[in-house]
Amino acid sequence: MNARVVVVGIGGDGWAGLDEARRRAIMGADVVLGGERHLAMIPGEVTAERVPWPRPLRDGLPELLQRWVGRSIVALASGDPLVAGIGTTLIELLDADAVEVLPAVSSVALARARMRWPAESVAVLRDHRALPRELAPGRRVLVLSADRNTPGEVAATLRGAGYGGSEMTVLADLGSPTEARFSRAARDWAVDHEAPALHVLAVECVADASARPLGLVPGLPDDAFENDGQLTRRDLRASALSRLAPMAGDLLWDVGAGAGSVGIEWMRAHPSCRAIAVEADPERAARVARNAVRLGVPSLEVVHGRAPQALDGLPRPDAVFIGGGGTAPGLLRQCWDALRPGGRLVAHAVTLETERVVVDARAEFGGELTRIQVEHADSIGRFAGWAPARAVVQWAAVKPFVAAADTSETGESS
Repeated sequence: MNARVVVVGIGGDGWAGLDEARRRAIMGADVVLGGERHLAMIPGEVTAERVPWPRPLRDGLPELLQRWVGRSIVALASGDPLVAGIGTTLIELLDADAVEVLPAVSSVALARARMRWPAESVAVLRDHRALPRELAPGRRVLVLSADRNTPGEVAATLRGAGYGGSEMTVLADLGSPTEARFSRAARDWAVDHEAPALHVLAVECVADASARPLGLVPGLPDDAFENDGQLTRRDLRASALSRLAPMAGDLLWDVGAGAGSVGIEWMRAHPSCRAIAVEADPERAARVARNAVRLGVPSLEVVHGRAPQALDGLPRPDAVFIGGGGTAPGLLRQCWDALRPGGRLVAHAVTLETERVVVDARAEFGGELTRIQVEHADSIGRFAGWAPARAVVQWAAVKPFVAAADTSETGESS
């Protein structure tokens, strides 16, 4: 039997701001779970046992909830429990039917109201390290700060990206009697300045002369990535990603990641896209992680190891890109077998040996072969001419869905 939990959102105004439904839920509980700050807001007339969250939270929650199975459990959360809150965690651990949510106004809604920013004009970030993905002149961003040092880290990111003129507004203790705000430009934020512990950070992006806005469409400039030459070049990368077709929530394996450019651009396509970069060289693996942070996708997972062995145990992908190591015995077949139905696989071949592998793969699995030759204008003495890059053969295929068996003639039914 699973525990059942009512999650009650509570604002900065505490008990006084709760409506009748939320008060009634708390008054009728056998146990109230929450952080120390939230538990302190509950008046003495509430007879429920007060239990602070375990540490670490997610690891300790299953045992804590099991202890109260069959009893009335209320969990306290800040504002809307489904906005980067405990409500999401409880639904993942239990299931949606076992969790009832009674929200308050979220800190995001309060922050938008204070800034007079319409919802459709604002990006909301739970992890401030994802800010580089959102940077664009005039872009508005709300950052759910982790602690009092977050604004300083955001200011450093903005200055480093050429957005030092961006306006940063700290909205502290939203909805409480001590609510406060103050603003300053990112370039003027002192390194050692701390914000109040509870705050939302509003950022209005202003590009300096040194800013270099990077779009969300695949094909970032090659020099946007730290690299040692092992990089899927811009035009080839754009072609590969168009065939990999990133969709919301999809997972990519970037095999032989090099500088990590394909996996990084996959994740920049949508905030919910996920990627695992597999790279055998330790220096390159570390470089992939640095590129991911600098370009606003810090959650990209880097696996240091050689494929195909390094692929064992990884979650099943929706798409696979093989940029290097295509001649490794069994690699293409293992990637194809791991791919979900409807998934996409793209492999690049520069050498004749790898070209043979992808030609054979097309014969077995289908798909398309494209030979891509890119030339760039370059100097020839006092004149200009075309300098060809090495041609690349690209194999792209979509794994078919397995058709369900036709039971119409046998009379079988499910």
